[in-house]
Amino acid sequence: MSKNSYDDSSIQVLEGLEHVRKRPGMYIGSTDERGLHHLVWEIVDNSIDEALAGYGKEIIVTINEDNSITVEDSGRGVPCGMHETGKNTMEIIYTKLNAGGKFGGGGYKTSGGLHGVGASVTNALSSYMDVTSYRDGKIHRISFKHGGMEVSPVEVIGDTKRTGTTVHFKPDPTVFTTTVYQYDTIKTRIRESAFLIKGLKMTLKDKRSGKSESFQYENGISEYVAFLTTGKSPMHNVAYFDGDYKSEVTTTSADGKSETTEETIEVEVAFQFLDSYNETLISFVNNVKTPDGGTHETGYKTALTRAFNDYAHRAKLIKENQTLEGADIRTGLTSVVSVRIGEKQLEFEGQTKAKLGTPAAKTAVDNVVGEKLTFFLMENKDLAERIIKKAQKEAEARAAARKAREQARLDKKDKGERNISTKLAPTSEKNKDINELYLVEGDSAGGSAKQGRDRRFQAILPLRGKVLNTERATIDAALKNEEINTMIYTIGAGYGPDFDLKKCNYKKIIIMTDADDDGAHIQVLLLTFFFNHMRPLVEDGRIYLALPPLFKITKRGKTEEIVYAWTNEEKDKILASCKCPTLLQRYKGLGEMNAEQLWETTMNPETRTLVQVHVEDEAEAESQVNVLMGNDSERRRNWLENHVSFTLEEE
Repeated sequence: MSKNSYDDSSIQVLEGLEHVRKRPGMYIGSTDERGLHHLVWEIVDNSIDEALAGYGKEIIVTINEDNSITVEDSGRGVPCGMHETGKNTMEIIYTKLNAGGKFGGGGYKTSGGLHGVGASVTNALSSYMDVTSYRDGKIHRISFKHGGMEVSPVEVIGDTKRTGTTVHFKPDPTVFTTTVYQYDTIKTRIRESAFLIKGLKMTLKDKRSGKSESFQYENGISEYVAFLTTGKSPMHNVAYFDGDYKSEVTTTSADGKSETTEETIEVEVAFQFLDSYNETLISFVNNVKTPDGGTHETGYKTALTRAFNDYAHRAKLIKENQTLEGADIRTGLTSVVSVRIGEKQLEFEGQTKAKLGTPAAKTAVDNVVGEKLTFFLMENKDLAERIIKKAQKEAEARAAARKAREQARLDKKDKGERNISTKLAPTSEKNKDINELYLVEGDSAGGSAKQGRDRRFQAILPLRGKVLNTERATIDAALKNEEINTMIYTIGAGYGPDFDLKKCNYKKIIIMTDADDDGAHIQVLLLTFFFNHMRPLVEDGRIYLALPPLFKITKRGKTEEIVYAWTNEEKDKILASCKCPTLLQRYKGLGEMNAEQLWETTMNPETRTLVQVHVEDEAEAESQVNVLMGNDSERRRNWLENHVSFTLEEE
């Protein structure tokens, strides 16, 4: 028989959790640190669903000394009786992929979990899991080992007056590339959950370090917006709207009978306009973040645009034939939109739940926000006029910048055009799908990079000095900065609300700076610019940091050999293994490398190391950029003192 034959014996049937262990990426996205933390989210989301249903006011998440996780809630407890299948319900919930109380059986009105696979997937990817259910006056426990393959039957271990569920699990090190949990990552997620459910207390404990923090917000997402705008310049107090929208839903049963029921979509919106130019919109569906937006965001933006235009026309702030664009109105706006939708209407685009597709959600948010925002603007006329004038100013600035760019393209003799063309060493090919742009610190390194690059797909743009800090500067000031203007023109996709990822000239934009404090500062300034004004580049994973070596080690044996080290530890290991004399050089900057060395260590796709920049949590990133790069020096100092350990030598 052929080694690669395909017959009846080639077909594998993976039962239950075995399929999860075989293809974990299908269920949790990856087996790196992100997937590791996803196990926690699935168990925590089940506890949150209990709180949403009105059962339990506190959830405790504990990182244990061995990096196992314990999640405790005070909900109703997992059902512990015999299921109609002949197995105990606790065993079914944690071993069967399509078992759960979220399929329209009446257990939950709304839910954000994985609809019956979350708990079982976490079990499948764990070395062990113990589940304790406090229900009906008894304490029930069931245990699993080796990804749920071994099951210790449910046993009653005592009596109780409380209700709730405790899940203790340890990720399987044979599945994940790391099993070390990050305190701050879990903290960010549970704090976010506390913001979304008024009054819910979320506690995080870390037995490895002794840290413990609790989060509880009686004003919900209003406090979330206030948290996001801390240290900034608000134009008004946080505004909050909520309301219900009822719609008819028709479902068809297996026997072909149709049934029409009335379903309710719950809408919550909080927002605050800032005296700044960056828009932040974070949305959720049943407490699940929707980073790609969807119909609820569309409804919110539609209501904003209509309400402000209606007010502007009534107040005669704009002419009858004029219309304010939504992007201009939302300049400087920070918003949180949260909707809760029943299982019959819940519809996501794709399997990642990144984008809501429920049509009724657009109408629901549009109706609730549109009605209440109209009254809000009438009651706050001075604020409404300030926001409208700000939108008009933004529209004028964008129009002027667009006109200037168009003129620069038409006039080949324009001075700015000549400056751009002499700075940029372009690629010889025009393939946007493979081309790379290196942003290089200094003319010296830029010269080496131009000589050492592969000119077919690698473009070089040298930058002089440090670019403007765009967290503190207005958009007008940023556009007047020569380095920023050059980058905008070179990348070719615009900036701010006008940015169009499809027009980007490069698949990768690589920041290449010296491995010193100034180089790190330039990296941060550039990342701040991209995050503030070209955020889709970051979200699409197109921004990278180059990692040049710190040391060149010349081995002077019978034949001279050059090796490189990227860390002190790597350097020490190389030196310790050398049996011949060596010459050690610490690179002070990229300019010390010749073209061949720069290509070999930092630019050759076959040998280089790049760090891809991505946003794990947009709200947290927004907050950190503001703390570290904003105007509030006292807040920045406090953050540094709490997060950075300074040695005597460093001081």
